[in-house]
Amino acid sequence: MRRNDREMNQEFAYYVIDKAPFATISMVRPDGSAYGIPISVVREDDHFYFHSAMEGEKLESILYQNEICISAVSRCRPVPDKFTLEYESAVVWGKAYLVSEKEERIHGLSLICQRFAKQNMDHFQDAIDRSLGRTAVIRVDITKVTGKRKKYDASGVEMKWGRME
Repeated sequence: MRRNDREMNQEFAYYVIDKAPFATISMVRPDGSAYGIPISVVREDDHFYFHSAMEGEKLESILYQNEICISAVSRCRPVPDKFTLEYESAVVWGKAYLVSEKEERIHGLSLICQRFAKQNMDHFQDAIDRSLGRTAVIRVDITKVTGKRKKYDASGVEMKWGRME
């Protein structure tokens, strides 16, 4: 990390990802070109789950090369008088696997739904009955994670590494 004065710990990075409304996954396509797309992720311990259609570039890329990178920003606010932004960000590297076991697929989808549609969990089993056969579930086993923050205190002084309010 070039600006290690803004580096935060793993716990902070997980906090950012856990509250980010979406993340972007970066992969390599089978033709060797780069591919990135926004996804809805949920973290459980040291891995993530997200879902996908059973076909398409995302799945083809993961099956071709399962080393991926996920980035998320959970807070971004312009600071016009300093010509900059405050932000909280995280970058995760890992290996993505298409989940084949039915119980883990349902578990991953349940975690996703609990995060993004908690108020609708009474209908989760109906959704599983309708769409499990056409929904891919991907687990990312995390190999490295970094967090970074740029934030100013009430006096306008940048809060460097680890400094909290």
